[in-house]
Amino acid sequence: MRIWAFCCLPLAGLAVQAAATGGEARARPAGDGPRVLRVPEGVRAVRDLVYVTGGHERQRLDLYVPEGTEGPLPLLVWVHGGGWQNGSKEGCPPLREGYVERGYAVASLNYRLSGHAVFPAQIEDCKAALRWLRAHAAEYRLDPGRFGAWGSSAGGHLVALLGTSGDVAAFEVGENLDHSSRVQAVCDFYGPTDFAAFVATPGYESHARSESPEARLLGGAVQENPAAAVRANPITYVDAHDPPFLILHGDADPVVPINQSRLLFAALVEAGVSVHFHTIHGAGHGRGFGGPEIRGMVAEFFDRHLRGAGPATIEAKRTESLAAEVPTQGPRPDTDTGPSFDRVLRRHDRDRDGKLSAAEFPGPPGLFRRLDGDGDGALTRKEHENAFPARFRPPPEAPPSPVP
Repeated sequence: MRIWAFCCLPLAGLAVQAAATGGEARARPAGDGPRVLRVPEGVRAVRDLVYVTGGHERQRLDLYVPEGTEGPLPLLVWVHGGGWQNGSKEGCPPLREGYVERGYAVASLNYRLSGHAVFPAQIEDCKAALRWLRAHAAEYRLDPGRFGAWGSSAGGHLVALLGTSGDVAAFEVGENLDHSSRVQAVCDFYGPTDFAAFVATPGYESHARSESPEARLLGGAVQENPAAAVRANPITYVDAHDPPFLILHGDADPVVPINQSRLLFAALVEAGVSVHFHTIHGAGHGRGFGGPEIRGMVAEFFDRHLRGAGPATIEAKRTESLAAEVPTQGPRPDTDTGPSFDRVLRRHDRDRDGKLSAAEFPGPPGLFRRLDGDGDGALTRKEHENAFPARFRPPPEAPPSPVP
């Protein structure tokens, strides 16, 4: 299973969901609510656990625990992306990547989106979920001293903030305050870390607009709300007590500039925090992250810091690789930046001329300029296919059968 496949997989027949008060998963008819992932044999799935009593409907988590294993177990906490305004706990890469079968427990969180509440509601929810999991660690055979966090895009921002704000009391609100929300390892896939630098990066200026996802998160445009932006920046809280980080980012990411990961890496190094920053050349926003090298890198990172002894010395490591080829078929991540041209047209071609003007294009202006190969101010199907050649490349012909 490729690591970039972060969307929900369909289920035939029955889907499972826990009762609203938490508890063992129960069957429900398919199509009744969001579809959920298939759970492997030997894994106990407990869904829709309420981590804030009487709270918002989004303040729930799913928990997957291997059966027949001795506890206490290390826990991987997945925080989904979606621009802080979309996304769901139903897509859970650690579950798909086989971490539960390898002896990890896995939790996948929902949190209040920006349409429900502005920042800091999102990080308050993540921290409330971590405290709830520690408060119930004995019940689910979790090791409260071995919690790791992993997220992509907006989820990358939130897990990075979990890692750097472990001692920020202002974000600790609600229940279980006698338990810690700290994590012992963070894997950040292309998350924003410094909003002011983000929106000032050439080619990403659209994120400075009042209708951008960042503005919806903060309650106003980034440049008009500098104090709110600083408060939401993971970089703001970096200090020597932060856990080890693994940061991955594609240098062709058209949604979050790679300077966000470079800035976080530099801040962690300066603070003396162990950090590994891996650049994937040619990778986009969640595209090109497949292959055994990346899967192995993430697995080795969590194994080292949650299952074995961490490094004796602080490491500041930089590595790089080429993007994995994107297959022509198969599931796409919820942060997919190369949707089919037909899907883009259906959503954004307001004048129905079969092309996208700069005004109709949903991405940043810099990306439009790169895709508009002939510079005529209109993005055509051919230009889109040229930008994502792997998707439209025909499958290789099967070799001829040997002659007996």
